[in-house]
Parts: sequence; structure tokens; C-alpha cells
Amino acid sequence: MSPELVEGRRVTAAPAFSRGLVEATEPPEYRGVARDGVRMLVTDRRKRSHSHAHFYDLPSLLRAGDLLVVNDSATLPAAILARRGDGDAVRLHVSTMIDGRLWTVEPRGTVVTGETLRLPGAATATVIAPVDPQRPRLWYISFDLSTPMYAYLARFGTPITYAYLNSDFPLREYQTFFARSIGSSEMPSAARPFTKGIVEQLRARGVEIVTLTLHCGVASFETPERPGTERFNVSPETANRVNSTRRDGRRVVAVGTTVVRALESVTSEDGVIASRGWTDLVIDENYRIKTVDALLSGFHDANATHTSMLRAVMDTKLLEAAYAAAGERGYAYHEFGDAHLIQ
Repeated sequence: MSPELVEGRRVTAAPAFSRGLVEATEPPEYRGVARDGVRMLVTDRRKRSHSHAHFYDLPSLLRAGDLLVVNDSATLPAAILARRGDGDAVRLHVSTMIDGRLWTVEPRGTVVTGETLRLPGAATATVIAPVDPQRPRLWYISFDLSTPMYAYLARFGTPITYAYLNSDFPLREYQTFFARSIGSSEMPSAARPFTKGIVEQLRARGVEIVTLTLHCGVASFETPERPGTERFNVSPETANRVNSTRRDGRRVVAVGTTVVRALESVTSEDGVIASRGWTDLVIDENYRIKTVDALLSGFHDANATHTSMLRAVMDTKLLEAAYAAAGERGYAYHEFGDAHLIQ
């Protein structure tokens, strides 16, 4: 099946789950739409209904007293072009830091255990082993750099991109309004449509906002698989605000599946416990969400780990109906796509 064009955007051959959705091939601003002007599907789980809005309608759709929890991780220019011994190029998507030199990495090409790759700036990278030998997408790679990794990437790296994008875009397009803590390989994109004006309107309405940090590794939408291990930090202030919101019977609204993963990773019978560390928590249809009452997300490929998490938020029939409603209107998905409010 050949791709079709809808409003200048490419439609992929997709399973029924995402039929009608189109790939966002560029940031909305590049097609004349403001950051906060993207479309937003609103799913009411109690009524099992779907309605259409725009992101700038968000303040009117939330309630006074709601607590919005946002990921403040900033995006790295995490793609590096490396050379193998035979001169062939292989693009490295740097994912998650294990220590100063050892990282998990997604090579976008063939690598072999033990080989040394040449990097820009007289640096090298040694391939150690696949993280999961049964699914060798992510590899442990040790870097020999003259500067710390973040500084090295700032000089030689570029944002991670995929074939559905029609151009390369500057790093600023991959940062959200809340970006403060550097460390994500890919943007926590559910927060991308937020602007200063939207935040001011939310606060005027009585919606509280707190942040946590979860550094996103590389996405996994090409094949179904477990999400990778990711670093997080839930501060005492955020933990206390979430706990008090729930005690008061008010709603906790997560901005993105990354926020859900971080909060659920530090939740006990006594509530959310301030903590930092690593999470390998898998949230799917068999998991019972304990901390979040509503979720603001984007639209995802059927194989994405994000989609598996959505099945913990609503049943499969309602999720498929939501995607059908979005598909009928040609909503866009991926990091520069439209929004989905589930409440």
C-alpha cells in the first residue's frame, strides 16, 4: 500500500488501530499552526465519549484544584555519526547513561561485539554487548571522549530523527516549555504544546503545576518490546503535592506516559515517596494505575510502548474508539503531532 497525503502529511500503511492517523512530518509551527494550536481529542472515560478541541482549550477542560504533573527533562542532541573500521557509517542514538563512560545506545546499522567505532573529535566508542541478546536493538557501548558526554553531544550531536520527518530541525524544536534538567534522548513530547500563555491561564483557573524528571531513552515504536530502563527523580515537593491532592479528592493529571511511569515507580501503600533512581517498570493492560486520574498524551504508533501504557488507562475497546475518532479527522501522531486528553 503506497502512502497517501492528507493536508501535506504522509499517511503510513497502518493497522486498523491507527488507520487514518497521519505522520507529523514537521513541527506544527512549520505548517502555520501555533504550538498550542494543535488539535486535541478529549476522551471522557465515564461517558465513553470523544470530542474534538484544540490544545489552547485545555484550561477550560481542566478543573480548579487539578494538579498537573509535568516532566521537566530537556532533550539532548543524542545522535552521532560514527565510522566502523571498514569506513562504513553507522548512526548512534545515545540513550541512557549507566556511568560516565558506559551508555546504552541504539546503533542504526550493524555493529559487532568488541569493535571500536571512530567518532568526530578524535573520540572512539567500543561496542560491549547487546542489552538483550534476544532483541539486540540497544547495546552497551563505552565512550572514550575528551569531554563529558553532554558537552560532547552539544558540539557533535544532532537531535534524533526518523524517516517520517521531512527535514532536520534545530534542537529548540525538541524542547518543551518545562525543559530544565538535561538528559532525555528523545523529547517528552506530551508537554510540547504548552506555552507561557497556556500555563498562565491554567494557574489563573486554579490548576496547580508541579514537575518531576524522567530522562527518556530512545523510542521503541518499530517492534513491540519492553520499555528500556530510565532515570528519574521525584522530589519531596512533588511527592507531597500529589499525596495531598489525592487525599483531598482532587485529580492528578499526568502530562505524558513518562510522568505515569515515574510516579508509579515510587508509589507504595502510603502514597508517593520522594525518590530518585532507575525504573524498569512495565505498565500495560494488566497493571492497575494508582496515582493518576487523567492523562494528557499524544498519539502513538500501534507498536509503541506508550500505547501499551494507554491500555492501563482505558480498556481496549475505548482506546480503539478514540483512535478511530482521531483517524476520522486525520489527527497527526509522533512527537510533533496532536494531543489526546483522557479524563
